[in-house]
Amino acid sequence: FQQMKQQLVLPKSPIGKAFLYTMNRWDQLSTYLYDGILEIDNNLVENAIRPLALGRKNYLFAGSHDAAQRAAGIYSFFATCKKHEVNPYEWLKYTLENIMTINHKDIRDLYPQNYKKLKKA
Repeated sequence: FQQMKQQLVLPKSPIGKAFLYTMNRWDQLSTYLYDGILEIDNNLVENAIRPLALGRKNYLFAGSHDAAQRAAGIYSFFATCKKHEVNPYEWLKYTLENIMTINHKDIRDLYPQNYKKLKKA
């Protein structure tokens, strides 16, 4: 089948180059067929990082390197809230209200991924 298809296109043409590229990587491209946990594409990841990619130019104007690092930290917390289906406003409000009373050894309890467990207790 591969040889038949290769005979139908010119090897140096754009479609010929695409065909050769695909056939040379066929084993890697079809790996997802053998493991049900693998996705055929990376659309979920692309959609998750799109907001960061779209705003990348804006982040250049954070004011300073330190400000950019603080903004990155805040974005990370909000992305974690989204991942764990936590309302960012409620989490941030709870965290700011309770951060002074929590033991420093338990500070991770205030992370977004632990917020739902903490609220149930």
